[in-house]
Amino acid sequence: MLELSNIAKVYRTSEVETTALADISLTIREGEFVAIMGPSGCGKSTLLNILGLLDTPSDGTYGFFGYQVAKAKEAALTALRRDHIGFVFQSFNLIDDLTVAENVEVALLYRGLSRGERKKRIAEALERVGISHRAKHRPQQLSGGQQQRVAVARALVSKPKLILADEPTGNLDTANGEAVMQLLKDAAAAGVTVVMVTHSLAHAAEAQRTIRLLDGRVVSETLLAA
Repeated sequence: MLELSNIAKVYRTSEVETTALADISLTIREGEFVAIMGPSGCGKSTLLNILGLLDTPSDGTYGFFGYQVAKAKEAALTALRRDHIGFVFQSFNLIDDLTVAENVEVALLYRGLSRGERKKRIAEALERVGISHRAKHRPQQLSGGQQQRVAVARALVSKPKLILADEPTGNLDTANGEAVMQLLKDAAAAGVTVVMVTHSLAHAAEAQRTIRLLDGRVVSETLLAA
């Protein structure tokens, strides 16, 4: 379970103070699929970065599956990210010089797994997203939809507790967008917590709950599906 209480994030320079988030209190249940929406500049990316332990709040507390992480040291945050979080980005963020299988394997490095265990997990993840036949191809040989499937496989391969998806369908056509949405819904159904930032009303409606932000604050929460 993710529990945020009175989270604030303020960026300061010598001349300017900018409040990105103000008094955010949220509970996201284990295995829940949540969509976050709002206009550009409303704090969506900042909230996602805090949820993903890529940034720390200026104030408030954050319970990450039982760990209090708001004031944790970077080494502890790095270990939690490595062991428990999978990321899916709008721009795929694949490494051009690596094959599909090698791109997925990146998420397993530094986890102390044997080569045999890594190969097994990679094969399972690629099969799960329907891209096994492209394992030896490089990203530039794939379509956008195929590249995003690889990105989802990379997020799934470490068997995370949490998947954070930042506009995962933003660069995809309708059919490929729906395919990626189904993969995220399947992950949630298997018990993975999924938090997705999106501008798509249709895709937000496929989540269980939608949280809307405006000016760094939660302005509404809508339960969309059981």
